[in-house]
Amino acid sequence: MANKKIPHKKNQPIDKSAYSNTVLGLFTNHPKKTFNYKQLAHELLAKSGPEKALIQRMLKKLCTEGYIEELVPGKYKLKSSGGYVVGKVDITSAGYGFVICDELEEDVFISQKNLHQALHGDTVKVYLFARKRKPSVEGEVVEIIERARNTFVGILEITDRYAFCIADSRQMPYDIFIPKENLKNATDGQKVLVQITDWPQRAKNPFGEVIEVLGLPGEHETEMHAILAEYGLPYHFSNEVEEAAQAIPEKITERDYAERRDFRNITTFTIDPADAKDFDDALSFQQLPNGNIEVGVHIADVTHYVKKKGVLEEEAFARATSVYLVDRVVPMLPERLSNFICSLRPHEEKLCFSAVFELNKDAELQNEWFGRTVIYSDRRFAYEEAQQVIDSGEGDLVDELRTLNTLAQILRKQRYKAGAISFEREEVKFELDEQGKPLGIKFRQHGLANELIEEFMLLANKRVAHRIGDVAKKDKKTFVYRIHDTPNQEKLEKFAQFVRRFGLNIMLTPGQVSSTLNSVLDEVKGKPEQNIVETLAVRSMAKAIYSTDNIGHYGLSFPFYTHFTSPIRRYPDMMVHRMLADYMNGEESKNKKKYEIKCRHASDREQQATEAERASIKYKQVEFMQDKIGKAFDGIISGVTEFGVFVEILENKCEGLVATRDMMDDFYEYDEDNYCLNGRHHGKRYQLGDPVKVEVLRANLARKQLDFALVEEETESPAKPKYRK
Repeated sequence: MANKKIPHKKNQPIDKSAYSNTVLGLFTNHPKKTFNYKQLAHELLAKSGPEKALIQRMLKKLCTEGYIEELVPGKYKLKSSGGYVVGKVDITSAGYGFVICDELEEDVFISQKNLHQALHGDTVKVYLFARKRKPSVEGEVVEIIERARNTFVGILEITDRYAFCIADSRQMPYDIFIPKENLKNATDGQKVLVQITDWPQRAKNPFGEVIEVLGLPGEHETEMHAILAEYGLPYHFSNEVEEAAQAIPEKITERDYAERRDFRNITTFTIDPADAKDFDDALSFQQLPNGNIEVGVHIADVTHYVKKKGVLEEEAFARATSVYLVDRVVPMLPERLSNFICSLRPHEEKLCFSAVFELNKDAELQNEWFGRTVIYSDRRFAYEEAQQVIDSGEGDLVDELRTLNTLAQILRKQRYKAGAISFEREEVKFELDEQGKPLGIKFRQHGLANELIEEFMLLANKRVAHRIGDVAKKDKKTFVYRIHDTPNQEKLEKFAQFVRRFGLNIMLTPGQVSSTLNSVLDEVKGKPEQNIVETLAVRSMAKAIYSTDNIGHYGLSFPFYTHFTSPIRRYPDMMVHRMLADYMNGEESKNKKKYEIKCRHASDREQQATEAERASIKYKQVEFMQDKIGKAFDGIISGVTEFGVFVEILENKCEGLVATRDMMDDFYEYDEDNYCLNGRHHGKRYQLGDPVKVEVLRANLARKQLDFALVEEETESPAKPKYRK
């Protein structure tokens, strides 16, 4: 640190505030060091009597205010504001970080030099020291308790003497040094998966080894595998796992038939996306003599084949979920199970775990039954086919589909009346050629056929959770719930403030949020602002997670909810199947702590899978826009930050950044409270939700980033837009 005297002119009063901040700054920059009065005077180049006297007064003042402490007479040290805390590191692209911990309301700022080799996501122990200015809580990493990851994806750079892997992730601020003997035949410029092997205390960079060569950057297969590797998601099964799957017999035994309720002679069908291969669920339909309808929700009996101990169980737990990228499904279970043995394929007998409901014409539940079954699927519908039958009143199983649709719509209305929220965002679907190049972008339609399946799956999930959870306290058993907390009030207030600019209103009083939010979501359907309003509405909500502590599901307005209906692609559903079966057989409650750990793991893996899916979509959006440099599009501002505005193109939902450095017509300042950038000199404002026209400047595949420039409408000004190329 360079010595710098506090500036002041002769015969003018000394700036006490500047002295106070500078004295405290010396302590915060050296949190473990002690200073006496003379050392401080030397550091601050204080020579005059008034300056030295002021330093002594500042030391007493900082002691009184609790920023520093006098260890022995005349020796001072920064005082910890709260000792030590443990939390997770969130590293920014600028290299500094924050530690998020439950004990503090505010995140702990960690300068880059005080991270001490901690990486993004690591669980760390932090020593706290106070600051007078923002951020008010600052600290230093003193121990790395658990690494979040030790593998990274990046581009290899090889010279005559050494090699480095330059990580793709902006949250990895260090290049990884690779000794030449650890290159595993990788060549310069290839994209690789690298594992950190060592990080000596005084070394600036970690040491690593290449564990897999992914291929050349920009190639479709390379980039899809790189996305999976970046999020720690495997994209192939080991030989041991594949062999275990191949060893499972597909034949249904006489004992299986004898132990199960037989639904083979009852009309049964599946409705799934046209390109689906893993059919988790089927519906059966039967008109009962009393006029009621029996609806069977039949779910693939995965746990019949995947036993509690074994490599398939270990693999399913480790993955916890299937991953859906733009061009592929990376299944939780090998294809022999997910697409063949367990999949409820048409015209095949299959083993299921079922929830069977008797409903009257008003969709009121009269009876229910849970247990293992054997079924035969008479027909496989794609959503579009089932929708056509419902709309036209003609086609296979028309009476069954239209009756079930009527019941589903009643259930849906009841759900919204009870306070459920209607989140139905448009899903992007790419048209890809054989090499994976995007040819076009479509949006999946959500129709009555989707809602039919959705409502009966929700009914099964709700009733299974109710079956276990809605009991007297003394009879409570450990169970896996899907929970969704109430919204963060501050986020909700900001969202309400935002939608007011579109003439929309959300009542923030309890009991009115969901109904008014549904009105807003309904009002924006088909309008340019639909996607941004729906996106911000989702962001204002808490994340749904798995837990053994049931708090209900706010978004669905269910007091009891679980995931029972997709065990082929979700490990929590497998846990639920086993627990339900065991409890129905009279077994004791499971170990709560053990299952809570499993729930957290499943929630984490689900989040990683979601982020990987978004990354694959972003990559394909950038690839799709590569040949559109210089073209102009209508868009809407979808995000505002201090470094620019994000704009979503209306026709294809591709999002890019208009950087403030490229906005040459003014100096723009960020207004966080109002989601906008304000021009200091001309007063022009760019606010979240504003319609704008943009030109595509750059498409950076390596960073998955689109750069736009704002284009002025000719009606406003014929002048050429001002931006830097």
